[in-house]
Amino acid sequence: MSDHRNDVEELEAKSATAARLFDIRRIIGGLFVVYGIIVTIAGITASDADLEKAQDININLWTGLGMLALGLFFLAWLKLRPTAPPTPGTSATPATQGTPPVPPAE
Repeated sequence: MSDHRNDVEELEAKSATAARLFDIRRIIGGLFVVYGIIVTIAGITASDADLEKAQDININLWTGLGMLALGLFFLAWLKLRPTAPPTPGTSATPATQGTPPVPPAE
């Protein structure tokens, strides 16, 4: 019984670590930062012909800076409010908790 409990606790710890690793805020924030850097560099190196096409507004620069700000916001949010580890005893899914078994069909 004790070995089973240790195995369950170990799997719960691994599951919590995986949940933190694949938090959607980390993925979205990282992608926005990477793409923001690329688009900002494209905006910094824009030629006069490119600016003329956009009525002298450096769209790539402003979009890249916006993407960087959004990505940094998501990463800061992740750092300031990390996901809470699951509490013990909540290993069952919410859909199956407290529901009585379904009787077999006749």
